[in-house]
Amino acid sequence: MLAMSNQLNRRSFIVTTGLTALAATRVLGANDTIRLGAIGTGGRMNDLLNAADKVGGYQLVATSDVYGPRRDAVKQRPASGAVTTHANYHEVLEQQLDAVFIAAPDHWHVRMAVDAIASGKDVYLEKPVTHTLEEGALLTKAVRSSKQILQCGMQQRSWSHFRDAVDLIQGGSLGRVPQVRTYWWQNYLGHGAPKAVDTQALDWKQWLGNAPDQPFTEEKFYRWRWFWNFGGGAMTDLFTHWIDVVHWAMKSDQPKDAQILGDKYVFEQWDCPDTVQVAVRYPGFDVVYEGMMASSIDDGGLEFRGTEATLKLNRGGFGVYHEGVSDRQNPVVRSESFQDGTISHMQNFFDCIRTRKEPNAPVETGVAAARAGHIVNLAYRRGGQIAWPTKNPA
Repeated sequence: MLAMSNQLNRRSFIVTTGLTALAATRVLGANDTIRLGAIGTGGRMNDLLNAADKVGGYQLVATSDVYGPRRDAVKQRPASGAVTTHANYHEVLEQQLDAVFIAAPDHWHVRMAVDAIASGKDVYLEKPVTHTLEEGALLTKAVRSSKQILQCGMQQRSWSHFRDAVDLIQGGSLGRVPQVRTYWWQNYLGHGAPKAVDTQALDWKQWLGNAPDQPFTEEKFYRWRWFWNFGGGAMTDLFTHWIDVVHWAMKSDQPKDAQILGDKYVFEQWDCPDTVQVAVRYPGFDVVYEGMMASSIDDGGLEFRGTEATLKLNRGGFGVYHEGVSDRQNPVVRSESFQDGTISHMQNFFDCIRTRKEPNAPVETGVAAARAGHIVNLAYRRGGQIAWPTKNPA
């Protein structure tokens, strides 16, 4: 990553204001190999490349990361071939590529995506697609002023049993749904202490980008999601996935107000709360979320509570439980999943690169999901409650 100024560079500005014709996109046939770049080659990028391996039909051409060992690790991937590695992501964008994956820390997402679009590349952008509320309009304008495909990393949108669950909800199988419960528990205590970093192989200044200058720590490098300069805690890391499913199923993505109880009971070194209880009101229904980062017995999921039935949904499958049925332990309808939805989501992205059709998770869905998390975080900063839209979002 390249250290950036507070102003958009000229190319980004031109794209976002729609004043230029973008670089021509190579027309791909069904059997043409997609030439791919990877920006930010940490753990999540490894997951994306594994999914791409299962889909096939691509060649990894160039990668970038500001940490040397991660650049070197890419070369060890099977069939990595003559992939070039770079510390500066702009050097990746200068290559003859069809698309890039972006899995850098959140505070880099919009800048990198806008630059990639400006260079005529399609983009798979990890969630949350924005780091601030203001970035949503910038990213949307960049995409919609171009001819490029942008797939947001909301893989539930391509996961077959999530799609089936949404069809049931929208088809009225649950009756009226006044409440959706969401939750996600993880245990960072089980991760152990962050690994030692070879600071001689890390360009910390480039990693910080437009974030305030600050000393390096392993905690911030590995657990950046929990510091405001780089991420947004549980609301943008975890809740973002579930609220996107809610927006999709309920056909509503504009919250009216939000409340949060949040505390740092376990990880006092973080900026973001490790234990949260959240309520977000939408027109006609409420969404609640709860979670903490030192307990993982129940993992994560959603419950759509309807007047006629409840649908319980997670990444392993879903079940529908009807009101009035004596045996409430066994669902009337059950669906299980045996494949990571990231694979299907990657297949959809690759298909859209070739057909130029709208992807399953277009920019507006990612912006709306991230916005909900940003609004809750804003409520946290304002004493626990906020009405939306607010006259002063800063």
